[in-house]
Amino acid sequence: MTGYPEWEEFRNSHFVRHKFYPRIAEDMPTFLGVPHVRSAAELRGADVVIIGAPFAAGWGKQYAGVDKEQWLAGPKRVRQQSIRYGTYLQDFDMDLAEELKIVDYGDADIPIEANFVASVDNVLRAQAAVEKKVGEAIDAGAVPIVIGQNSPCGSYAVAKPIAERAKGKVGVVSLDTHWDAGPVDRATMDPRIAGAASWKHKLYEWHDNLSVPNLVEIGERGLLEDKNVVRRFLREGAQFVPMWKIRTEIGIAGACDLLAQAYDNTSDVYVHFDMDVLGGAGPTDGDILGELAEPIGMSDYEVIRIAHEVGLRGLTGMSFICIPPGSPVIYRTIVYVITYLLAGLARRRRRAA
Repeated sequence: MTGYPEWEEFRNSHFVRHKFYPRIAEDMPTFLGVPHVRSAAELRGADVVIIGAPFAAGWGKQYAGVDKEQWLAGPKRVRQQSIRYGTYLQDFDMDLAEELKIVDYGDADIPIEANFVASVDNVLRAQAAVEKKVGEAIDAGAVPIVIGQNSPCGSYAVAKPIAERAKGKVGVVSLDTHWDAGPVDRATMDPRIAGAASWKHKLYEWHDNLSVPNLVEIGERGLLEDKNVVRRFLREGAQFVPMWKIRTEIGIAGACDLLAQAYDNTSDVYVHFDMDVLGGAGPTDGDILGELAEPIGMSDYEVIRIAHEVGLRGLTGMSFICIPPGSPVIYRTIVYVITYLLAGLARRRRRAA
């Protein structure tokens, strides 16, 4: 978790050294080198807006046994790794930049102290900073994609502006190892916070246009969850797709077929990828996740495939949290997840033309 290259080493590496690209900061290029926009007015005409939300929840210097500096670097490192690539995706003979107007809106203005001092005021300020940028992207007619790390900034802060603007019901597609649906945030113990272990509960508590029957929950497994929480969602009609079912019964194609429940009579769909869903099955050591690693994880291909299938069906906004820290290939995996989602959106647009 300490082996990630410094910026000077990275920008002089084989796939990067001859490239030119816009930068948000000296060591932070834009995602895929797309234009950097700095104001809501510049979002006009955009199809997709990349937003960073570097936020690490809780008190102190570690989250889940991993140094918070490693978590906070996630959005920047995803952008760094994206510069290895162009916008041409050979799988579909498609240049994403020719199909979609993609822009990078930089990082939300999250107070740095909110990452180490988990007071209610700090967390709410951090959440509001993400809500602002997400809302501006939606108001411009674009799909916001938020590269975050912890809740509420990388989950509820994205879902809330979607719910507030939706003209009908909102469906949810969620990939996760954990349900994140307890009744109260553990870090603050305050009912106003949609935190790491409670944001999904708060989403359905606070927004009447979200209903559990339009939730497709994919990836949980094992022995950590409260049976009352899981049974509540099952009883209320969620489409639960545990990893055991994917591995033993339906496979990834069957899981993709079940995405339809999120789109049933909904006007909007919020998509959330908690990347601890990779567990030990991703492209690197599962223990990189510290205490969050669990067996029977989803593979990188399975996550990328679901992202593409979501793009084909359409979405209003997307968020990432718990991007496993420190591994270049994991950050590249996030780039693939986003680009294959964008390819799905582009293919959807072609079909509608």
